[in-house]
Amino acid sequence: MNSTNPNNKFPESALNNVFALVDCNNFYASCERLFNPKLEKKPVIVLSNNDGCVIARSNEAKATGIKMGAPAFEFKELITKHRVHVFSSNYALYGDISNRIMSILYELAPDVEVYSVDEAFLDLSKMKFEDLAAFAKKIRKTVKQWVGVPVSVGIGPTKTLAKIANHVAKKNPEYANIVNLCTIENTDNLFKTIPVSGIWGVGRAYSNFLMERGIHTVYDFKKSDENWVRKHMGVIGQKTLFELRGVSCLSLEAFAPDKKNICISRSFGTPLGSFEDLEQATSTFVTRAAEKLRLQKSCARAVFVFVMTNRFSNTPKYVNSTLIQLPVPTSITSEIIHHSLKGLKKIYRPGYKYKKTGIILSDLIPDDQLQYGIWDDLNRENFTGLMQVVDKINARVGQGAVKFAVQGTKKQWKMHQERLSPQYTSKWNELLTIKI
Repeated sequence: MNSTNPNNKFPESALNNVFALVDCNNFYASCERLFNPKLEKKPVIVLSNNDGCVIARSNEAKATGIKMGAPAFEFKELITKHRVHVFSSNYALYGDISNRIMSILYELAPDVEVYSVDEAFLDLSKMKFEDLAAFAKKIRKTVKQWVGVPVSVGIGPTKTLAKIANHVAKKNPEYANIVNLCTIENTDNLFKTIPVSGIWGVGRAYSNFLMERGIHTVYDFKKSDENWVRKHMGVIGQKTLFELRGVSCLSLEAFAPDKKNICISRSFGTPLGSFEDLEQATSTFVTRAAEKLRLQKSCARAVFVFVMTNRFSNTPKYVNSTLIQLPVPTSITSEIIHHSLKGLKKIYRPGYKYKKTGIILSDLIPDDQLQYGIWDDLNRENFTGLMQVVDKINARVGQGAVKFAVQGTKKQWKMHQERLSPQYTSKWNELLTIKI
């Protein structure tokens, strides 16, 4: 299963490419600290929807033994004992801080791929003759000074190696949050210390599969036979293997590909029984999905609506769904709401306590490839213009500033967010107040 190529160095051709991964350190926890300096060096955790599971931890919180992804109630004693500061997820704040960080990276680097809310790949191939360590320090200093969030930077001749470099930079304080694999003479000694699960794209199932066959570290995987890897892990696994050897197979995606489906769903803070409450929730989810649809300049030809009760409770169980084919591909919110609520009426049954509902917009096409039906009498040009105006107002004033009446105002279905911090940067009435 071992490769016959014992080379420890990257091939010369690999050095034609240089990638960096910039990753925010404990991003959600760092965002909560921005406007509350008292939280510095204090344990901080952020909870998932409805204040359920732990989805982010500061380093201090990790040291207390609180596990990632575990239900918060299981660590109630640890939270009390170590005076852990607990927050509900504040996605509006995190999204805005993320946009500010990404805008800085676009200014500093020639090519950027936003990979997630707290990560971005940079193509530094045009800068390979510059001092990349100094450039990485500049990134860290600028983001910290302008936004206040600490970041780590990993550099390598491929995206997979840049990801590993970032992993090492975060886990080992001696590197001061910057690792450049291009300057390390022998990377194999380092790769022998990193578990195979640390490879980008190798999930739990593949990790278990590889370890059962004696492949425990990044070094072990790098030395594996490429034909064996392709047979058991497909082309993606083979590309990962080549990337670990310094052969770039994954280019930078300057623009994120359009989504093929758009799903919006939520678990309710309190189970709902009335159709009116489900109607409000479904309409709100459709509104958000339609905004995303227009943002990527697409139209939907179908909408999938589903409802479900809590499968873990002792109350009667019920799950149902329906797929509605839209008469004309559309991104007009009111039109999608109309058909979604017809679907909701079809699957709703009184007498149940519903825990979750959601919608999926599917069969998406670009909005410049529409073919209207001969009997379609809706003035789509006017409605499309109206939607553009609504989107601009909501983007400027705040999400939900302009909405449809059917969305309601009470939000009986809203999530539990008992520890929600203010939306300091996106709501006028929640701006930070400084008393002198």
